[in-house]
Amino acid sequence: MAQYSGVVFFDLDGTLLNGHSLVDAATGQSIHQLRANGYLPIISTGRSPLEIKEARRVTGIDTFITLNGAYIEHNGEAIYKGVIPTPTVGQLIRIGNSLGESISMYTPDQIRTTLDTPDMRRAYEFIHTPIPQVDPDFYKTNDILMLLVLTDHNDGRYTFPLNGSLTFYRNGPFSIDTVKKNESKRHGIERVIKLLNLGNVPSWAFGDGPNDIPMLEYVDHPVAMGNGITPVKDRAEFITGTNTAGGIIQGLRHYQLID
Repeated sequence: MAQYSGVVFFDLDGTLLNGHSLVDAATGQSIHQLRANGYLPIISTGRSPLEIKEARRVTGIDTFITLNGAYIEHNGEAIYKGVIPTPTVGQLIRIGNSLGESISMYTPDQIRTTLDTPDMRRAYEFIHTPIPQVDPDFYKTNDILMLLVLTDHNDGRYTFPLNGSLTFYRNGPFSIDTVKKNESKRHGIERVIKLLNLGNVPSWAFGDGPNDIPMLEYVDHPVAMGNGITPVKDRAEFITGTNTAGGIIQGLRHYQLID
């Protein structure tokens, strides 16, 4: 097992990614320098492994926590999967059907959705990713690790009946990340730290949104992006620049993790 001077966790949307959902070249270079300086960079995101390939290519990051902690991979090997029980998936989808709203279903390597709706299309256009194929019965023959509720206003119709079985994170104006109860980026980080024996090194995390709060509360040095929401900034040890103005580089330099 490699020895590291520390571990740094990066959210993607609004954090490591710019306004076009890409990693700026200079930011990518800073991550390579971070690794060269002896630190382990790890992506921690609500996105699917399918949706982070370009970010991984630019940064060289090969350890990632995806789907809000429900799927973790290290050096090409899956080290954790948090599967949502099939009956629970079916219950959420039935609520969506009753409202005429789409529910997307995620495995590590596939994304399917139940209905083709305007909110569904707006949600994927908002994060610059392809529109998934419609397959309402996909969950019946596949292990689902995350669901995406495609709604802009009906949060309570889903969260009230299923709050005991699922955890919900609104991630944008058109969608809600939905995972197994108590699944979170924090729990993903706890698992990574234990499995990779990183408990004796300092930890940092960069984030901007609601689903970043659990991980920021857990690490030694929480960093909020300048574009982050107020509750994220309230929990930060340091507030760096925005994701579109070199905030990652500024934050890493602040802690002298890179030159």
